[in-house]
Amino acid sequence: MKLNPTTVLAFGLGALIIGGSALAQAPRSGANLNAPDAPPGKPLNHNLLPGEPAHPAPGSYGYDAKTGKFKMPEITPDAYGAHPVEGSLSYLDQNTYAKNFKQEAFYPFVAGAGHSWQASFDWQGRRYLYDYETWHYNLFDITDPKDVKLVTKKYFDVKGGEHQFGPFTVKYNKKLDKMIAVQCYETPRYGVVWNKYGNPDQVKALRDRKMLRGFRIFEVTSPQWTDWKLLSETSLDPYHSAKEPVQQGSGCQDVPVYDGDQYLFVAGAPDDTFANTEYKTYMFAGGQLAFDVSNPSEPKRLSMWWAPGSRLGEEEEYKKNPRAGNKTSWMGARMPLFIPTPVEKGGKYGYAAMGGFGFYVIDISDPKNMKQVAHIDMPMSVTGTEGDNIDVSKVESTGMVYYSGYPMSEDCYEPFKDIYAIDVRDPKNPKIAHTLPRPVPDKAAPFTDFCQRRGSFGPKRSGYAQVQPGKPSPRYMPYSYYNAGMQMFDLKDPAKPVIAGYFTPKMIGEIPVKDGQTQSIRALPNPVHSIFVEWDRNLVWVFSNHGIYVTSSELLGKPVMGMPK
Repeated sequence: MKLNPTTVLAFGLGALIIGGSALAQAPRSGANLNAPDAPPGKPLNHNLLPGEPAHPAPGSYGYDAKTGKFKMPEITPDAYGAHPVEGSLSYLDQNTYAKNFKQEAFYPFVAGAGHSWQASFDWQGRRYLYDYETWHYNLFDITDPKDVKLVTKKYFDVKGGEHQFGPFTVKYNKKLDKMIAVQCYETPRYGVVWNKYGNPDQVKALRDRKMLRGFRIFEVTSPQWTDWKLLSETSLDPYHSAKEPVQQGSGCQDVPVYDGDQYLFVAGAPDDTFANTEYKTYMFAGGQLAFDVSNPSEPKRLSMWWAPGSRLGEEEEYKKNPRAGNKTSWMGARMPLFIPTPVEKGGKYGYAAMGGFGFYVIDISDPKNMKQVAHIDMPMSVTGTEGDNIDVSKVESTGMVYYSGYPMSEDCYEPFKDIYAIDVRDPKNPKIAHTLPRPVPDKAAPFTDFCQRRGSFGPKRSGYAQVQPGKPSPRYMPYSYYNAGMQMFDLKDPAKPVIAGYFTPKMIGEIPVKDGQTQSIRALPNPVHSIFVEWDRNLVWVFSNHGIYVTSSELLGKPVMGMPK
């Protein structure tokens, strides 16, 4: 589908404020819709809403001491906090495990304990790395990986009104002979709205939030963000410009896709009609947008595609999805299109991970007219994020892309999040080929299943392709994997993938405890939430909740401890 920027809003904002979803239902008698939803790391203890998945029955999941394996629930409500069972460790494992990986260095810097983005670029013969969240960044000189220097750090008083930081990418624009940065800004996914159902004050607070819901483009004039020259500000909202303090929609979701040439691809909901999503703390169903940024001072929107059923007025299509009404699933984009070859270099297809809407192949050969080519309804895996990442680094060598979501609950209190290998050799008829193997603990570990180790277990991402320097290996694919650390898959035989190596750091945080009828955890014991791969130096940077590990593997090649040639 495409969005015509001149389309008039067909639905009043009053309807949106009630629930944030076109399928918001009236509360059943006795339901407490104002029971507060807890932020990450704190217990969630509220009455279930109409349609929300029930808690699984005791005994229907858990650790089997006879087999040494953990059976995960088939479906769960969105419930933060600890859910230990018999067999769960009563402490946080302080051991580090490695196979075919070597620790080269460690730096005790943390930008975000549960999440952080990275961005990297070379400047005047040196390499720089940003590790950041929306309220804080650390800038490092990583020219020598064994002697990393903290250049500067900056905090943003977002609660005090200072504009938030945002995910970005930096590329050299050959035509302009300049380094160009594109930075996205999205409404908060947590912290403002904790439960949109029955809490109009929370919804209104986010609607009224003053911020840029879009992107900025900078000329990079030094390694330091504070020195960059602002070239333009662009709102995704076609009805409100970047100069207006309050805009509609979500803004620009996650790291933008920009290769340093003519086209920019971002994800987001440009206005409040993109509202058909279940997730309690988020009100938007993002789509995919293309811009012409050949003149970075005047970006031009070219076209938009979104998953059918995303907008108000598309309820009949939305209701076909088995997740409709469950008050739990994230529907729509979390990240932009995954594009193996830029359009400017002859690329034709982008791949979209659209949460509960599934997997899509999009023809981007004409960015003015993006078209849906194919779609797969992915298997349900509620709760957790069902689909937000696609690794496309192997598609040219194997014909496979790798699609995944990530866990949101502790102690495996949700279905396992598989990484799906999808065969896209026939773009009009993609097929799920198989799933990648589930990691198993090192033989020296005091547990036989990662579900026992505490924290979350499952894949996060293989890093951001647009910020990772060098050419990816056609064979190996590292993934951040929460309490299983970093796991690297060997895809030499695409039909029979295996785990070739791993680096699993120690656990840091407070011990999960039971507290009466509730189960709480006061720190996020998820060691690895992100990785950054320097393919041109054969290094994998592992970002944990207690610091940054620099690792190497002979499987990738001899590490380069200086600037690459």
